[in-house]
Amino acid sequence: MSVYPIIMTQSSFTHRDNLKYPYEERGLQFGDGIYEVIRIYNGEYYLLQEHVDRLFRSTAAVKINLDVTKEEMTHLLLQLLERNKMTEDGKVYLQVTRGSAPRDHVFPEGVPANVYAYVQDLERNTEKINTGVPTITQRDVRWENCYIKSLNLLPNVLAKQEAKEKGCYEAILHRDGIVTECSSSNVYMVKDGKIYTHPATNNILHGCVRMRVEKFANELGVPFIEQSFSVEDIADADEMLLSSSTSEVMPIISVDNVKIADGKPGNITKQLQQAYMEDANISEANKVEN
Repeated sequence: MSVYPIIMTQSSFTHRDNLKYPYEERGLQFGDGIYEVIRIYNGEYYLLQEHVDRLFRSTAAVKINLDVTKEEMTHLLLQLLERNKMTEDGKVYLQVTRGSAPRDHVFPEGVPANVYAYVQDLERNTEKINTGVPTITQRDVRWENCYIKSLNLLPNVLAKQEAKEKGCYEAILHRDGIVTECSSSNVYMVKDGKIYTHPATNNILHGCVRMRVEKFANELGVPFIEQSFSVEDIADADEMLLSSSTSEVMPIISVDNVKIADGKPGNITKQLQQAYMEDANISEANKVEN
């Protein structure tokens, strides 16, 4: 995937070739920052306000001061698509760090945050959305503030790599056998017509698509229960699914080489997928075949 040429930095724009990364940057040296990934369909943001709201929740949680308001950040992000003449499906990666200063664990004083965002093309993964994906389970060894979308993703990276090396799409994380979420997505179990997922505590990221899944379930009359389930419960699941901005609503067809039910996407998952596509205004030609 090639990066579009215009990069947003702080409150202005520059060509990617002009962007210089200072070596004393707290995001690079400490992981002292946060980020967002925002989905684009047909050149339009999906859940933009939800992502901007979470961005500001995360910066507040780690005490990073932004010099822009939510409204100004929203306007800048809209300009970013316009200046790149973005009309396709894609994503924006947005990062905020505490800034550039001589290396010291203590916060630097009077240093502005570093902000940048860039646009990439990203087609929908319709094949996997249609067929579902295999997963593995991994012990959740992350910190206890996973609700902050921070740059400290090494445990997530290692879990995702382990899944890839085992021919799987995702790693389902658990703490002492209790499922939390996946390495880069939220996860759900369907049992007896009800959707179960970990409560929105500090131990999981409060996904923007997760909030939409809850909304869709309520509209469909499917109970959405924020209640933890265990790795052992997965064997008896009727359906499993995951969600994220890039995975959308993705069926899980196996966990640790064990099929979920008949190993095919379930009816509730398909209903949620349909609701997602309608909500995101995805064109008929680009829809999932149910």
